[in-house]
Amino acid sequence: MPTESTVYVVDDDEAMRAALRRLLESVGLPVETFATAAAFLETAQPSWAGCAVLDLRMPEIDGLELQARLRDAGIRLPIIMISAHGEVDSAVLAMKHGAIDFLRKPYQPAVLIARIREAFDADARRRAAEARQAAREEALARLTPREREVFDYFIEGRTSKQIALQLGLSSKTVDIHRAHILLKLQVSSVVDLVRLFPPPGSDGPVTA
Repeated sequence: MPTESTVYVVDDDEAMRAALRRLLESVGLPVETFATAAAFLETAQPSWAGCAVLDLRMPEIDGLELQARLRDAGIRLPIIMISAHGEVDSAVLAMKHGAIDFLRKPYQPAVLIARIREAFDADARRRAAEARQAAREEALARLTPREREVFDYFIEGRTSKQIALQLGLSSKTVDIHRAHILLKLQVSSVVDLVRLFPPPGSDGPVTA
């Protein structure tokens, strides 16, 4: 399977799969199609990027169950559910469990393409945020237990003197730990440290 953002279409209707492939390829969107939910589950990976377009009514495993199984497997592709029937309850359930839209057949091609592009953007933002978080966690793992202790106090806004009193250290020792922390985390100041590693309960990394 391609590693680029791709539309994964799961629909038991062969004619619909073919039509969707033609439509999406005509606007330059990579697409892979599957005739059954089981076939998709056998190959889908958490690393896949893009989105999934799922038919609601399919034999054995329907769209809602497939959505749940993907979630349980840690596959977080944005989902667009489609159906030939106006099933309000199913639409509500699909959206409640994270689908970005529920489209009724026959849908407007332009609407579907717009939703897919929105799904691609949302997926890219999520993956970028996860990559940043993974990088932060990897950086923090390089700290010694004592450095991590000092780090946590700096993030809370404590001064070197306050940290020294709290930990029973000299201010000079805390300053040495601070220098090691800044070096290992590749930042130049405690201000930059807080920007990259905001304290719990904040809105996230400061970017400006």
